Amino acid sequence: MTTRSTVPRGVNTEVTTTATDVAALQRNLERWIRIRLGTPTARVSHLRKPSESGMSSISVLFAVDWDEDGVPQRADLVARLVPEATALPVFPGYDLERQAAVMRTVAAHSTVPVPRVRWIESSPEVLGRPFVVMDRVDGLVPPDNPPYVFGGWLLDATNAQRNLLQRKSVEALAEIHSVPVPAVLLPEPAPGSANDSLRRHVESERAYYEWTRNEGGLRIPLLDRGFEWLADNWPKSPSTPVLCWGDSRIGNIIYRDYEPAAVLDWEMATFAPRELDVAWFVFFHRMFQDMAEQFDRPGLPGFARRSDVVDLYEAASGVDLRDLDFYLVYAALRNGIIFARIKQRSVHFGDTPAPQNPDEYVLHHRMLSRLLDGNYDWEAK
Repeated sequence: MTTRSTVPRGVNTEVTTTATDVAALQRNLERWIRIRLGTPTARVSHLRKPSESGMSSISVLFAVDWDEDGVPQRADLVARLVPEATALPVFPGYDLERQAAVMRTVAAHSTVPVPRVRWIESSPEVLGRPFVVMDRVDGLVPPDNPPYVFGGWLLDATNAQRNLLQRKSVEALAEIHSVPVPAVLLPEPAPGSANDSLRRHVESERAYYEWTRNEGGLRIPLLDRGFEWLADNWPKSPSTPVLCWGDSRIGNIIYRDYEPAAVLDWEMATFAPRELDVAWFVFFHRMFQDMAEQFDRPGLPGFARRSDVVDLYEAASGVDLRDLDFYLVYAALRNGIIFARIKQRSVHFGDTPAPQNPDEYVLHHRMLSRLLDGNYDWEAK
């Protein structure tokens, strides 16, 4: 397959991530696996850290061979380690037990493909930090860095293949929203109204923003303005809260033959109105598409359009979406907090110079500003 993967000048793909001693990981992981399997002869091999491992967790791929009642066994696995505590961490914490509980609930109550969770290790003594071990799923993932709109297998796919991928992804999202909410996500006391669940979520995001500031970060005027916009445009009657995936985007799905083979990254799973996920799905692609056009690249203008995603979701779920304008702004604001933190971390490690305008710590600051001004057209592409 021929790919158009040249990254235009100005797109920064250098991000400092946690250093990982792969050889030490293999030795320690093998000892731990032998205890878990109850056999002293289990062998770990082919261990590697993929280049796409990021800052929300570190992924390590490996194979395990062992004998069970004289029969050779083999498993291809992945261990996801929480990042080490470094200067300017992106997120305040990582609850592996919670993520595993959500994944197991989705697996038990739907046909949505999620990796099988084998084991969780909450102690940092084994590998230096907690981790979870899951079955590995092979396939293709649309890359984030550089974004798939600049080149690769999705850009080279036919319209029919991309339409299939889009439809199956949205259908999976709709099915996630039909899964019973695991108790680990239910607030204390018992969940209240839909409005309560949305307010809890926004208050949590504001607390995250304040945490970034208290941990060496900056106050970003554009983000402050975003929270003011939310207060002024609050939905009159938010929809019923459901299990939300939280990080609902194609970059968190492994695909085979343009259909989801595994839905990944459940650390942001939450109990909230379904529009939270739909807006995140639409926003993330549009942000990448705007980036492609900023560098005079065609990108994928007909993919994941707001109207198409809404139509597909409502057909799959039988539920009408509402107040999507609010949730799209909220998605841009939430991403703004994360990207501002990543940018501050990049500046800290010398990967990029500090912007003179603090709003420019937000990757999509122009887009967010236009959204807050009310002059952004989601159907213009």
